[in-house]
Amino acid sequence: MHVHVELCVIPIGSGTSLTAYIAACQDELEAAGLRTELHAYGTNVEGDWDAVFAAVKRCHERLHAMGAPRLFTSLKVGTRTDRQQSLDDKVASVQHQRSGG
Repeated sequence: MHVHVELCVIPIGSGTSLTAYIAACQDELEAAGLRTELHAYGTNVEGDWDAVFAAVKRCHERLHAMGAPRLFTSLKVGTRTDRQQSLDDKVASVQHQRSGG
């Protein structure tokens, strides 16, 4: 099943700069061959359900291995069966509507 996920992993007890943790998680998602869009407060991820959730697990494992004692993860998950739609398609649809389409 194809899935779109908005992922936000927050290390707790790891200081105020989280850049290294975010970069490590991003590496895991990209190594899994998933389409990602990093944004200011998380990452949009697109791919097969099993591949996405396996990569999220690897993010947790890697961040714990980096010394993060606790992780808080927020996931928003979307699937649909009526048609295929990419993350780009979703954004383009809104932009088209805003331009009077």
